[in-house]
Amino acid sequence: MNKVLKNSWALFLGMGFIMMAYGFQGSLLGVRAVQEEFSLTSTGFMMSGYFVGYFMGAATIPSIISKVGHIRVFAAFASLASLVILVHSVLVNPFIWFLLRVLTGISMVCIYTVAESWLNDRSSNKNRGSVLSIYMVILYGSIGIGMFLLNFNSPKNFQPFILISVITSAALLPILLTKQKPPTFKKIKAMSLKNLYEASPFGMVSSFFYGTIQSAVFTLLAVYATSMNFTILEISIVTFLLAISGAIAQFPIGKVSDLYDRRKVIIMSTFGAAIFAIISIFVSRQMYLPGGLATSKTWFYFFFILFSFCSLPMFSLILAHTNDYISKEKFVAAGAGLQFAFGLGAMSGPFLCSIFMDLVGPNGFFVFLFIFHSFIGFFGIYRMKVRKTVENPDSQFVAMPQTITPAGIELNPTTEHIEEPYSEKVKEILERKGVKYKKDENEDQKKEVTY
Repeated sequence: MNKVLKNSWALFLGMGFIMMAYGFQGSLLGVRAVQEEFSLTSTGFMMSGYFVGYFMGAATIPSIISKVGHIRVFAAFASLASLVILVHSVLVNPFIWFLLRVLTGISMVCIYTVAESWLNDRSSNKNRGSVLSIYMVILYGSIGIGMFLLNFNSPKNFQPFILISVITSAALLPILLTKQKPPTFKKIKAMSLKNLYEASPFGMVSSFFYGTIQSAVFTLLAVYATSMNFTILEISIVTFLLAISGAIAQFPIGKVSDLYDRRKVIIMSTFGAAIFAIISIFVSRQMYLPGGLATSKTWFYFFFILFSFCSLPMFSLILAHTNDYISKEKFVAAGAGLQFAFGLGAMSGPFLCSIFMDLVGPNGFFVFLFIFHSFIGFFGIYRMKVRKTVENPDSQFVAMPQTITPAGIELNPTTEHIEEPYSEKVKEILERKGVKYKKDENEDQKKEVTY
């Protein structure tokens, strides 16, 4: 563990700053959109731009990294993200913000890919699980901290936008100053949607719907809270609870899924999320009743925590379920395919959810979540009737962040065996001796040298 931290501290620190800015930005733009009196549909359209950019960037980033390297790509797109957030404060318009969100999405997927492929290169078979755990803690913890920064200054002012830019720019310092050599990038091929559906219909379909759910939750929660007259502090609390409770839930729910039929766990989790979404509607309506009829916001926080607890581990469950039906050597390709399906769904989530909010009011947010979680649950029940459960000893639950890229999926310790790379010290000794070592066909592993 100490070795992992020693070799990867710069990357962990840089990603901590990036995710802090990301958490702050998502909440800030949602609140500011309501204050600027954007329509809910316009706000949903604007927020969906992030996922459009994310999807576009995921398709193009491998070739860019291969050409210019990890450090240059990280520096370039972190700088772009820092620049873009400042433009938000100058040009306040839903369509312009949509375009800026596209650029932010492109920047973030590039940064994720760089970080996760770098971490995968620094990992060995013995510590990939530890690396992934540390990475998840940093991601969710930093997002939570960033959401509390919403209290720094009024969203109406330009100072919060400057602070996000400063934090994003700070991420460049540890990366640019690190002595660690970046790895050779390996492009990961995704399983086609057709092959993925043939292998796991429930996995692909649920990943698509879950992408729709998650994109709506993370982009419109602050919009919902603002529309419900939450204070800035209360908005930061509820967004913080979303990130933290979801992260904590990964491990107990994952453990249960390894002991029982994984599809049953997914179905129970998604129906649990749907039920708590409906209860959240009821509680939120009671908050504004006069006198003794009103309920405390504490009850809303409580049921929203339960909703997050059930909902946020879903992608990791879906990934593990899909792996139950395929061979070990296809785990990474299947994960990349699931991310593709997730991305397709994510592009439409904020816009669809905003339509629900326009039709039935702010609580349309939870109506949307109820309906789409139910879709996953009912489809899961249908699949259990037409396909038997299988036992795959190679498959097990591994907690994954929602933003994971195909490069990050390789950190899963259940993926195929990888040969241990030479340590930096060994490489230096070989170089001093003038010994050349070859790369294998994928150019990511070093073959044994005899001399």
